[in-house]
Amino acid sequence: MILTGVVLDAPDANELAAFYRRLLGWDVLKDEPNWVMLSAPGGGPGLSFQTASLYRRPVWPPGPDDPPTSMHLDIQVDDLDEAGRHAAAAGATLADYQPQDGVRVYIDPDGHPFCLYI
Repeated sequence: MILTGVVLDAPDANELAAFYRRLLGWDVLKDEPNWVMLSAPGGGPGLSFQTASLYRRPVWPPGPDDPPTSMHLDIQVDDLDEAGRHAAAAGATLADYQPQDGVRVYIDPDGHPFCLYI
């Protein structure tokens, strides 16, 4: 078995894919109605987005009645402050709750958390 990608649900696959293109600088491999696939430079698993009509925005960190986060992305960076500024300029929001040093949790426009780390 070969893991070829990770898929994030979104209210609009194209809008969320556009955010991750700005964030990561990856190219679009497939662009279909309700489905967009980004390819990682140099190979490796890609990142895809599918429109989910019943999408519920996750909450980080979740409270007892909140939709939980089912997964998050870890993104290694060289400079945490610079990467954080880039993420914010791309449309991410720094999460209020930061669980550890050396890692910064950001929230994408549809509520998925992702971690920048050195």
